[in-house]
Amino acid sequence: MANYQIVTDGRPDGALIGLTSSEKIAFYGGTPATRPSAPTAVATTVSVSSVSTSTWAYSTSTQANAIVTAVNTLIGIVTSLGLAA
Repeated sequence: MANYQIVTDGRPDGALIGLTSSEKIAFYGGTPATRPSAPTAVATTVSVSSVSTSTWAYSTSTQANAIVTAVNTLIGIVTSLGLAA
């Protein structure tokens, strides 16, 4: 049987969960896991073009695909931690 720590002591300053990135945590009955890595940052300077001249509304499809990849990675992270189903 799993051996989990339940944090419900009601301290007024709150609770700290996981002192290091190697400690496993989970939410809402999820399987405990170590802290996931953040997705690769998407370029902060994006050249937006007119929607009428570009299917992607960006200069290239690569920029749009990078955003989709980052969002999908974040969805995977919150799902793996049990924060979303």
